[in-house]
Order: sequence, then structure tokens, then C-alpha cells
Amino acid sequence: MTINHPHSIRIKNDAEIAAMRVACRLASEVLDAITPIIRPGCTTLDIDRLAAETMRQQGTHSATIGYQPPGYPPYPGHLCTSVNHVVCHGIPSEKPLKKGDIVNVDVTVITPEGWYGDTSRMYEVGECSIAARRLCRLTYEAMWVGIDQVKAGAHLGDIGHAIQKFAHANRLSVVREYCGHGIGRGFHEEPQVLHYGQAGSGPLLEPGMIFTIEPMLNLGRREVRELKDGWTVVTRDRSLSAQWEHTILVTPTGYEVLTVSEGTPPPPLFFGDAALH
Repeated sequence: MTINHPHSIRIKNDAEIAAMRVACRLASEVLDAITPIIRPGCTTLDIDRLAAETMRQQGTHSATIGYQPPGYPPYPGHLCTSVNHVVCHGIPSEKPLKKGDIVNVDVTVITPEGWYGDTSRMYEVGECSIAARRLCRLTYEAMWVGIDQVKAGAHLGDIGHAIQKFAHANRLSVVREYCGHGIGRGFHEEPQVLHYGQAGSGPLLEPGMIFTIEPMLNLGRREVRELKDGWTVVTRDRSLSAQWEHTILVTPTGYEVLTVSEGTPPPPLFFGDAALH
């Protein structure tokens, strides 16, 4: 049975954690499937179609297609494809990717049993600029700096504080309007996981909590705006933006990254491969 936490954070039991491992692996495997086609000339709609077919073969379905929070139009894609200065929620289209683009692909699947798996990766399309490659690498490292804060007894705010400190030390800005979130049988559960903030703030982390860490970092200023389609979010100054996302389980001894599959990029060198387990 799921325990209701005082902060409305759902603590998962062993059976629920096992179900989430499956959902998160399947989400990661969708990204594995689309990786080979991401090259100049590919469209983000091509990526979306392949993801939809992969989910069909898995027996999962997309959490995003038709997703409609209050005040939003139904989201039209099986995943989100955010190119260059698009921060998040980029809608797949027929526009071809070109050499030098960077694109975030964010996928959330729902298993037949109703569990959500959520993950995203950055892709470099052909040869990219030094600045674009640096942004993608440092955003990946920032996510891992946040993940490394996860352990029972730590505070939720420790995650955002570590990410913000790392980003600012590398002259990158942190988008504040969007955050990580709890996940399980709901797409967005408590807690909200900010990617900035004060160490020692927020609820204590407990074994059985599952949430995403998904920092969005910009080369320029942190301010963003939403386009008229009601979904696409871009940097106000049109500077490049990057995001990576893993779903994390708090364990009695630290953390476990759940969104892992054969094609998952390894942790940064300063963590070592053991960080995935």
C-alpha cells in the first residue's frame, strides 16, 4: 500500500518501486530507439513518429499526447522536442534539423499498469559550436550534481542549491518557471523539485520517494516566454537552452537512477559508473 506522507509526498513500497523501474527503463528505451535517426535533415515529427511506434511495440503509451492541464490546449505530440533556444515543451514539426542544432527530447510513457516513466536527453545534430557542446555537457553535469545530493535525511532544497551553485559558477542561468516533480501513478506528483534555492530547506528525503531532476540551463539570461501555441517555451533573449532529466529513487543508502537502459549516457567522469546503481 502507498503511504501518504505529511507533505503529500507518496512513499512507494517495494512492489511499486519495481513497477517504476520498469516504466522508467521503458521510457529510456524510447530515447535509445530514436537516437540513431537524429541527424541533419531529420524532422522532429520523424522523431515523434518513431517514438510512437516504439511505445506501441512496448505496449506503453504516451503521457503527453492529448495532455491538457487547465488553461492549456491539448498537447499534440507523443513527446517534446525542444530545439536550440526552445527551453521546453517544443512541439514536433516538419521542420528539418540542421547541422549545429541542439535538441532536447523529453519522453514520458505510461505502462499498461498505469505507471509513469519520465526522462529526457540532449542531442547534438552534427558538428555543433563549442558553446553549444559546453552548454549540453555542463547541463548534464548539473543534473548529476543535483542527483548526488539525494540521500535519506537530506533536504529537498539541497538539490536545487547544488545545481544553482554549479550553474552560476559556470556562468549559466537556471530557468525557474519549471521544475522536477514526484512521479508514480500520477504524471506530476508532490514534491516540486526546484533547480535553485537554499540548502537545508524543504522536506526531508525518505526512502521510497521517487521524483525527477531535470534542470534547464541557459547560455544567456534565465527569463523565458511562452509562444502563442500555448506550449512552446523559449528564452526571452533567444540564447541556447539545454535540459537533461532522470527519475530518481531515494534509497536507504543514497539513490538509484531509474531511467537507465542500454543507451543511457554514463555519468560524468567525476561520478564513475557506480553512480547509476
